[in-house]
Amino acid sequence: MSSYAAVLRIPHASRTFAAALVARLSYGTVSLAMILATARATGSYAAAGVVMALFGALSVFLSPARAALVDRFGPRRALVPMASVYAGLLGVFAVAAWRPGASVWPVGAAAVAAGACTPPIGPTMRAVWGEVAPEPGLLQRAYSLDGVAEEVLFVSGPLLVGALVRWAPPAAGVVLSALLVLVGTLAFVASPVVAAVRPAPRAAKPTGSQRRVGRALLRPVAVAAGVGLALGAIDLLVVAFAGEHRHGDAVVAWVFAALSAGSAVGGLLNGAVDWRVPAGVRLPLAACGIGLALFGAGLAPGLGVLTVSVACAGFFVGPALTTAYLIADESAPPGRRTQAGAWVNTGVNAGSSGGAAAIGLVIGHAPLGLCFAFAGAAAVLAAAVSACGSSPAAPADRPAGEPAGV
Repeated sequence: MSSYAAVLRIPHASRTFAAALVARLSYGTVSLAMILATARATGSYAAAGVVMALFGALSVFLSPARAALVDRFGPRRALVPMASVYAGLLGVFAVAAWRPGASVWPVGAAAVAAGACTPPIGPTMRAVWGEVAPEPGLLQRAYSLDGVAEEVLFVSGPLLVGALVRWAPPAAGVVLSALLVLVGTLAFVASPVVAAVRPAPRAAKPTGSQRRVGRALLRPVAVAAGVGLALGAIDLLVVAFAGEHRHGDAVVAWVFAALSAGSAVGGLLNGAVDWRVPAGVRLPLAACGIGLALFGAGLAPGLGVLTVSVACAGFFVGPALTTAYLIADESAPPGRRTQAGAWVNTGVNAGSSGGAAAIGLVIGHAPLGLCFAFAGAAAVLAAAVSACGSSPAAPADRPAGEPAGV
């Protein structure tokens, strides 16, 4: 615990991290709130699914472009307008979806516009960690703490919405999401360490070293996509397993809780260890651990073994993503950290969506155990891609041996 305390003792780190978590809690509340609000307003779960798919697609695939704006103009100049517009569009969505009987078109248009403006608070916070904790061991602990905290937010966010909708319309959850992201972002950019992050220099014509940096980023992004594919498949597979074994829906939540708990424990332990094994070696090993655990889940005779197997898979999720962010940070040229981290984020989220869609097509035509094996194979394949790649080279703009962020 003293190692994590050292992270929070960095000047202004606790204040900055707390503000970022307030803003990021919005991402844990907004999805469920938008689904419930759209379904209640339009009377159609199909419309809610389409609206959320469009919102999620624009939020995920435009993330690197928005992160590039943060790198180019600095967090203060980029995040404040982005968060203000995003919060305003969530407010428009809430007004359109407040009462039943609304048309799907204004609701969907507001959701799509909001998805295009989602501020990249997570990637920016990780870029700030790289600035304030340049020592590799301390940065590893900072990323591990960040990842575990994010896991908690995405578990607690839906619970918060569930409590809110007991006495208010679901659109109130969208209003709450808007307030969280706006207040949290304003507090975040007011931090002195965020103000000290300098915008990146104007991009010159790509050089050979910059192209090598791009290739180095493929490794963590590929593993992140493989992990996302596996996680997206797990959600549907656990529901199918519970139905096949005639368990109630309530047990599904406990299996998902075991996945999150495993990820939190693995992430904390990974950050506490002073690794002598390079990150480029640890990355494929962690991805392989996820795959092997899912192979075991496919052989589970009952719910108990399945829960343990899923928790074991989660144990490697935190280390895999933390290590992917570390490699992306090492590979990023000065002033491009936010965008590098955003690419890893995009890999995870795009992989998760693709995994859910792919396993949905297979699950009715193959035994459930084989479907778990397909999910595990995605993580193992990503590990193979990472292991076959070359070690990330230091960018030409960063002198050899100089720590990141100096």
